[in-house]
Amino acid sequence: MRRKTKVPPAPLPQRLGIDPVRLRLPMDGPWTTVRDHLVDRLPVPASAVDDLLGEGAVVGTDGPLALDAPYVPGAFLWYHRDFPEEATVPFPITVVHRDENIVIADKPHFMAMAPRGQHITQTALARLRRELDLPTLSPAHRLDRLTAGLAMFVIRPEHRAAYQGLFQDRLVRKEYEALAPYDPALDLPRTVSSRIVKEHGVLAAQEVPGPPNSESRIELAETRGALGRYRLTPVTGRTHQLRLHMCSLGVPILADPLYPEVLPGTALDDFRDPLQLLARKLEFTDPLTGERRSFRSGRTLERWPTGSGAAAGLAAV
Repeated sequence: MRRKTKVPPAPLPQRLGIDPVRLRLPMDGPWTTVRDHLVDRLPVPASAVDDLLGEGAVVGTDGPLALDAPYVPGAFLWYHRDFPEEATVPFPITVVHRDENIVIADKPHFMAMAPRGQHITQTALARLRRELDLPTLSPAHRLDRLTAGLAMFVIRPEHRAAYQGLFQDRLVRKEYEALAPYDPALDLPRTVSSRIVKEHGVLAAQEVPGPPNSESRIELAETRGALGRYRLTPVTGRTHQLRLHMCSLGVPILADPLYPEVLPGTALDDFRDPLQLLARKLEFTDPLTGERRSFRSGRTLERWPTGSGAAAGLAAV
């Protein structure tokens, strides 16, 4: 049985709320210096590797590595990569609740939960780490970038598994609010089940034949003219599940750039027209304290008509 290698703590601090990249040198290879290996491994010109090493920006457990640092099999090293150019998400992220274990944030539309792909520093995790000075903060679950609303983050690494387990074991009651066309012929409430697949590199997920792997409760909460306000309660957590299920009922969520059809890429970041989907409530029993918790988003969906000219509605969400 192979012994698990203990990873030493990073000797570099975070930059803009982002951890340094950690590499472990392979146990076997033809390299005589760290530089030789990095030139082969990193997708950058050799001159960029020379610049990193020359600036002392590549660090091992004993400090910065020189250009001629010898190759040591199994050694760890760290460096900060260059961040891609990102559009600033022009909306604040607010904190609904904070204690010694968790942060409940009210995420705006267009903000990714955690660094991935082209979204690195303009993410909820990076912003909260910077603004709250919580470098070990980590997300407990996923919330789609285009969806606004409540998201849970864990403060201490040793508690991460306990809170992530709530979501994995479906012990969190999540309630969403969505705006979509009103169809008087649509029989609601109802439970929608289907099989959803999401291919890597493809923007839109799709429903396919086969045993269901997703389930959502769909209710009509209120109507105003041709518009409906819906209460959505997912039982499972598949990618884009609520968006697909609403679309399959013939009432796609307003301003959805992927369903029923994929719009040009600019629609994915049109800050003027956010997806009308909001993670409204989170309810769970705290796995560390046993306390029953309930949180509600303070955000609103901007396309909902207001004022005396709006038609009377039904029950509030």
